[in-house]
Amino acid sequence: MPETKSDITPEHSKGKIIYIDHLKVVLTVLVILHHAAITYGAPGNWYFNEKTKLLGAIVPMTAFVAVNQAFFMGFFFFLSALFIPSSYDKKGPAKFITDRLLRLGLPLVFYSLVLSPFLSFMNYNYTGTHSRITYLQYLGGFDSWIDFGVLWFVLALLLFTMVYAVFRLFVGDRGISKSMPSVTKILTFAVCVGVISYGVRIVFPVGWVLKPLGFQLGHFTQYIVMFTLGLVASRSKWINGADYSTGKTMRTVALCLVFIGFPLFFVVRQLVGFPVEYYNVGGHWQSLWYAVWEQLVGLSIVTALLCIGKTRWNRPSAFLSLLSRTSFAVYIFHPLILIGLSVALHSWAIEPALKFLVVAPLAVAGSFLLGLLVVRIPGVNRVV
Repeated sequence: MPETKSDITPEHSKGKIIYIDHLKVVLTVLVILHHAAITYGAPGNWYFNEKTKLLGAIVPMTAFVAVNQAFFMGFFFFLSALFIPSSYDKKGPAKFITDRLLRLGLPLVFYSLVLSPFLSFMNYNYTGTHSRITYLQYLGGFDSWIDFGVLWFVLALLLFTMVYAVFRLFVGDRGISKSMPSVTKILTFAVCVGVISYGVRIVFPVGWVLKPLGFQLGHFTQYIVMFTLGLVASRSKWINGADYSTGKTMRTVALCLVFIGFPLFFVVRQLVGFPVEYYNVGGHWQSLWYAVWEQLVGLSIVTALLCIGKTRWNRPSAFLSLLSRTSFAVYIFHPLILIGLSVALHSWAIEPALKFLVVAPLAVAGSFLLGLLVVRIPGVNRVV
């Protein structure tokens, strides 16, 4: 995410890759909506929750979060890795490592020591669950100073990047060249990743978090794979080979998996009658089914977006370019806006699902407005 096309481009890419920046904007919006959905009804934990009990709202929110989880963070890792080999080549090992430590490390320190305590304070002090105290009083009893929150992604990206940098010190990767995989190979690969994810989830169920790093290791099989694929894609010039017909095919596959495949999870559970947790805990056939479905959805959507985007979305847009410039800042600061809005409206006596319809678009707009301000701060704009 921190790299942009203005910094460096994927190796030997032909023509403009504006649509990569456009995709970053879409993914950032999805992150905000994802956390808003968790706030008001979808499964998952967040700083502040006000869950709806309406099944008609819970089901679409759950589907939205499940589909997002299947691809959007993995896609972030892929897009970030896509720019890393040529950035390393351009800057050299010392400058590359220093730059990564600054641009990824400083936000981690800021979030953990500055932003995270205040986010927790808002939930503690303004939701009626505790007697109000001052922020200094709250900090006096605060003991969770290592908390990266949503920046677990940045921490993981930093670790992955450092592993790559060490690898490059000893082994060159310029000779890597893999042809753009076919639809059949992509889907077969997705099944394999799903099976491995299933095995990992026997030990690390979905929802289990490695504290204080914030890593949900049940999802990390995909993240590691997508980061690695991004490196291979850069060296192998996959962007050049992304074609519209492949994108349309994968779009059809993704739509079938989402609108036919996902409802089957509800239908089968109702017919057979097993705990919903079986979908997230390895060792059950339901977990294997869900893990494979998840990876098929994820790789189908990623491939469709890359291939269709190259043809349909690769046009200059001053507005989207501006939003893309703020995407990293928005990712860092969006919890401040979302939590602020949801806490401010917690006493509004309406159905939580309706609050979602109000808070979600306001959180998106407010986060990007704040991002526009942040990237104009001298010094800060060199990091975000």
